[in-house]
Amino acid sequence: MSDKNNDQLSEKEQQELLEKYDAESKTRNLKGKMAHVIFLGLIAFSVFQLYTGVFGQLTAYIQRTIHLGFALSLIFLLFPAVRGMKKDKIPWYDYVLMLLSILVCGYWPVFYDTLVQQFGGISAAQMFVGGLAILLVLEAARRAVGLPITIIALIFLGYALLGPNIPGMFAHRGLSLEQLIQSMFFTTEGILGTPLQVSSTYIFLFLLFGAFLVQTGVGNYFNDLAISIAGKRVGGPAKVAIFSSALNGTISGSSVANTVTTGSYTIPMMKKLGYRKNFAGAVEAAASTGGQIMPPIMGAAAFLMIEFAGESYWNIAKAAIIPAILYFSGIWIMTHFEAKRTGLIGLPDEEIPSKLSVLKKIHLLLPILAIVYFLFMGMSVERAAVYGILSVILVSLFRKDTRITLTKFLVALEQGARTALGVAAATACAGIIVGVVTKTGLGLKLGNSLVSIAGTIASTPEIQLMLTLIFTMITSIILGMGSPTTANYIITSTIALPAIVALNGELEVAIPVLAAHMFVFYFGIVADITPPVALAAFAASGISGGEPIRTGANATRLAIAAFIIPYMFVLNPTLLMIDSTTMEIIIALFTAMLGMIAIGAGMIGYWYRHLKWYERILTIITGLLLIYPEGYSDTIGFILFVIQVVIQYISRDKTDRNSRVQAS
Repeated sequence: MSDKNNDQLSEKEQQELLEKYDAESKTRNLKGKMAHVIFLGLIAFSVFQLYTGVFGQLTAYIQRTIHLGFALSLIFLLFPAVRGMKKDKIPWYDYVLMLLSILVCGYWPVFYDTLVQQFGGISAAQMFVGGLAILLVLEAARRAVGLPITIIALIFLGYALLGPNIPGMFAHRGLSLEQLIQSMFFTTEGILGTPLQVSSTYIFLFLLFGAFLVQTGVGNYFNDLAISIAGKRVGGPAKVAIFSSALNGTISGSSVANTVTTGSYTIPMMKKLGYRKNFAGAVEAAASTGGQIMPPIMGAAAFLMIEFAGESYWNIAKAAIIPAILYFSGIWIMTHFEAKRTGLIGLPDEEIPSKLSVLKKIHLLLPILAIVYFLFMGMSVERAAVYGILSVILVSLFRKDTRITLTKFLVALEQGARTALGVAAATACAGIIVGVVTKTGLGLKLGNSLVSIAGTIASTPEIQLMLTLIFTMITSIILGMGSPTTANYIITSTIALPAIVALNGELEVAIPVLAAHMFVFYFGIVADITPPVALAAFAASGISGGEPIRTGANATRLAIAAFIIPYMFVLNPTLLMIDSTTMEIIIALFTAMLGMIAIGAGMIGYWYRHLKWYERILTIITGLLLIYPEGYSDTIGFILFVIQVVIQYISRDKTDRNSRVQAS
């Protein structure tokens, strides 16, 4: 379809935009022998992960340090120290950092027996190795992930060392430099902790699964499928963007990458149809960000949540279904009302792919369905990912143009490992944050402080509950700014989550642990479209030519479901399908969908006709009543909804009749 849209960004323009807003894309463009060496290194990384995925993991310390060693050494070869440096040459000091990474991470496999039998403190040599490991992880994260997570990690390291000098409730005994280094690199409570464990097992294999899917041409197929389903509808291109971004989100771990790849096609289409440039960019940014909350993969955060929330993968994916449906429905509804308000139609017939051509490639969806089936049947996450990769290869053989050849096979191994570099650096760096929180009890202190502040302001327990949730939301959005999905979730669940958990003891409420995790996860993710940082919105504005802040404001409005639904499922977890009957879930979904229609109309200012200011307020209130899964609110909301539909419909008929009379 790209030849029909001359405004579509070229691959070079897409890469330039990615490098501007996505730290994980700022890599060197090497040629010659070093390019071949790095290519082979990336393939070796994937082969190692596949081997342990098929034949079983190595001992925890060895598995994680080899994974980290591959990631660090390749990051220093691929990612320049500062922007603007020559990208066709590797400076001498990066070779040194690469070698140091290999030596430091190789220390565990070589001296494993000595280290696991060692008690007490660490030697001077181990102090040096561990200290160097911390510095290498921080620098690799700065290059491959971005400055925000590195700054947060440095602040936490400082907090660990300066504990006795910190006034007030946040003071603690403090750690000596030796204790800090030991906990960070010679235990599983720091760099080699749970985040890196998940990166070295589940996440890598699913990123590899996505890389193999990409080689079949599934990305283009998602676009064609979206156009064939939604292209001819009112405001077709915007709905194509929503549908395509939701599908691509299942294999993409980055809001920005999803925005650029899908948006390079959909945003010019929307502008061509007549959408305002700030609105067109906002649709794509909001939809692409929603890809990170879209099951079954959820930007790889689902696999971290297994460990952090202590839930099965299936429970997590199931809990994410209704919120994801409501999120994308909200964007779909608002783009529909915007198109109706401005009189925008769908795409012409010549730009719609034939249904036959789309059906011929529907087999490309089978691997995604296979993954869901494997996990539903109780298969381990790693094994499901391996079988998923095999299913991609087998399914690709059905047609010549989707077939994975030997060249595509090697490229998939290389691209999968390349994508995993940023994730490995992010999870290793996030492990520092988690380790400090564990050692100092900072998470509990932060949680109690937020609850205490809310209690000081609030006059009733209900108000205290809402204020605590609002404070946690703000904290999660701030912590999520500029961080990729995996690091985003680790940080928010470590720092912001304890406030919600503390509510269970303080107010004697019963907020499910999974609901608390989903709450902070959602608000950490929407940081990508929330001004002033809003990286996904900034990337979208780079394609649309719009204003970044206004694009972010529009995206925030379109993604209003992400700012409402988390409160609803914390207060009543029916929307997460927790402790609910099938009928309760059906009713909750039905009323919530009606609620999104009402809220969408109120936010856009159009339903069957233009809404007056007081009608907009009333429709939003109606929507909130319907979304909250509770009998009285649903009943009141439904009555108000029906009344407004009738009034809107009747007044629309009068408007049309008056218009025809005036025209005659």
